Amino acid sequence: MKKEAPQVDKNNTVISIEGLEKSFGSLQVLKSLNLQVYKGENMVLLGRSGTGKSVLIKIIVGLMYPDRGSVKVLGQEVDKLDTKEMDAFRLKIGFSFQGSALYDSMTVRENLEFPLIKNKRDLDSREVNKAIEGVLSDVGLLKTIDQWPSELSGGQKKRVGIARTLILRPEIMLYDEPTSGLDPASSLEIIKLINEVQQKYHTSSIIITHDLTCAKFTGERIAVLLNGTIERLGSFDEVFDTDDPDIMSFYNYNFINES
Repeated sequence: MKKEAPQVDKNNTVISIEGLEKSFGSLQVLKSLNLQVYKGENMVLLGRSGTGKSVLIKIIVGLMYPDRGSVKVLGQEVDKLDTKEMDAFRLKIGFSFQGSALYDSMTVRENLEFPLIKNKRDLDSREVNKAIEGVLSDVGLLKTIDQWPSELSGGQKKRVGIARTLILRPEIMLYDEPTSGLDPASSLEIIKLINEVQQKYHTSSIIITHDLTCAKFTGERIAVLLNGTIERLGSFDEVFDTDDPDIMSFYNYNFINES
């Protein structure tokens, strides 16, 4: 599997986290965590369950607040935003949920129409239809436009979920276990789609995954979250060029290595 070289601007940091700390009672989840994501970059976040990956993402989008440290996203201090500023800020962030989070009572068209009409009320019906058909075409599922979520495969649901996120043209994409629960062929389709989204929509992304195939073929850099902080950071090969048993334990996962 080959990936086109993305246009990563290392002089433009879209997510900057410095000295981040977060505790719940006596349990310290994040400890002096530092991380930067560049414009146009896919950053993969690896970590075992309970290591704070979800907490970190919630802090990035303002659903939780840090105890200490600085979190800047698109130049804004997230925990300093008021309600109106937060609403505008979140429109710039796309979140692809692990379970796709589609409304079962809505068709694919209606699932995509809902966030568009809610957030861009000045669009007429022609513009709405054009936007819906455009993103569905981009994820290869235009033919499903009038189907119900229950009629879709797991991989199709993931792709529709990504399309629904893309319809608002976010600057940053957050993917939560994008290949979880999928067969190998469907997983490879999602991996290719993540890279296509990066190229076509010029997004910067954080990809939470346990799937080393996904990590290797989507991420420019891999960040390994252990003991509440980033223990390793670099390319896939750089991260796993170590004898550290905590890092190498991730290699117990099988991944598909296609040329």
